[in-house]
Amino acid sequence: MSEAAVVEERVEKQADAYAEEIPGDPAGVEAADRVRPEPPTSAGAVETPTPEAPTANVLRGRIKVADEVVEKVAALAALEIPGVADLGGDLERAFESVRDRIGVGTKRATQGVQARIQDQQVSVDVTIVIVYGHVVMDVATEVKVNVARSVSRMLGMHVIEVNVTVDDVRLPGQGSPASDTRAS
Repeated sequence: MSEAAVVEERVEKQADAYAEEIPGDPAGVEAADRVRPEPPTSAGAVETPTPEAPTANVLRGRIKVADEVVEKVAALAALEIPGVADLGGDLERAFESVRDRIGVGTKRATQGVQARIQDQQVSVDVTIVIVYGHVVMDVATEVKVNVARSVSRMLGMHVIEVNVTVDDVRLPGQGSPASDTRAS
């Protein structure tokens, strides 16, 4: 199972756990008034109501998702599409190639992806390299749809646009670092 599939499965399980709601009308009941049903007690025991754990619509606080998280989710979604050989433009791939040859650091998971978040709305730019023999427009459209779907589902944000730039074509026989990382 790929890393993206494992993360997606984990997020879906968490979302399912959070989706379970308290029966009744949550809008008309204050959080302090909610009580969990008590199991039957033995004779003579005093019953005290236990307050229910606060739900997401009552609990205060905020959740901030960094741009890098969106970029990593988008990069993994783009690499899932058959026909995508790599991510990033010529300069980014050349820099990563040099880093790889001299053994300094590892490949950035967000290479070729930029995301901007504003008011729970996301705009994503993805630069891809296509495998020779695949229809460029079909692969680019699949990348666009998969990135939007994955970001929306995994992060709960509204994707307003996904811009895909096809920067290069990888010929058969050329090394493909993206396929090496996907195979493992």
